[in-house]
Amino acid sequence: MTPDKVLEHPAKVLSDAQRRFYFEHGYLHLDGFVSGDWLDRLWAVTDRFIEDSRKCAASNDVFDLEPAHTADSPRLRRLNHPVTQDPLLEEFGLRGPIIDLAEDLLGPNVKFHHSKLNFKWSGGGEEVKWHQDIQFWPHSNYSPLTIGVYMEDVDDEMGPMGVIPGSHEEELFDLYGDDGQWVGAIHDRDLPKVRLGDVVWLKGPRGSVTVHNCRMVHGSMPNNSSRSRPLLLHTYAAADAVTLFPGIVDNIPLSNSVIRGEAARWAEFDPRPCLIPPDWSKGYTSIFALQQEEEKAA
Repeated sequence: MTPDKVLEHPAKVLSDAQRRFYFEHGYLHLDGFVSGDWLDRLWAVTDRFIEDSRKCAASNDVFDLEPAHTADSPRLRRLNHPVTQDPLLEEFGLRGPIIDLAEDLLGPNVKFHHSKLNFKWSGGGEEVKWHQDIQFWPHSNYSPLTIGVYMEDVDDEMGPMGVIPGSHEEELFDLYGDDGQWVGAIHDRDLPKVRLGDVVWLKGPRGSVTVHNCRMVHGSMPNNSSRSRPLLLHTYAAADAVTLFPGIVDNIPLSNSVIRGEAARWAEFDPRPCLIPPDWSKGYTSIFALQQEEEKAA
């Protein structure tokens, strides 16, 4: 659904000015959008998963772990597919307050694509290099967006996410390296094309929400503070956006399910091209592992 068609539908939680800002600039930042009650309940579940990770010596289907992770000093990079891991996380991701936000930007028919909880652990939690999302999981159009929830206060020292306003309407970059292997980051030779001087760092109090379009150039610096920076992320798309290739999450329960409105009868196609990713059916851990070159995608 095009922005003009989306704007024909009354908004539930955003103003028209906020919706238009998103369509023009490719992102939103909303302070304190998620209530303290929701955050407390999300943290109770998250703490349990952190404790469970102590039993793991290596990354698996549930946890993506930093190389320095130990039972005595857990260092999680990611909880994979949280919507499938716990009923409360499913409730939040499929029926929680952020779904109205997604509908305001996607139109009345919304499908869920995937979720993840990135931790960016204290004391040097890893950076995420500049990249765009859609090349990982191409769709027939560029409606997909990701909504992030800061579960703690986030300041400059903690490696907040940075976005390049308007980059969603500019070039899509090749995320393969010189050797033909997928690295999941914009190549150094292409970075001069990115307006890094225009970066906006999305800081804010706990409960703040970030929204970025799937074409948005974004990334984050290491977390050099003494506090972790958990960011709960959910990706949604308009129901008329069809996944084009076997994807990272195609075999994950609930992925591509319609969570608001109705399934689309017609697919909408954007004529702009999109990079073809590797065959993820051979396995995928996380953007962290790829960017840090812990693994090579075939």
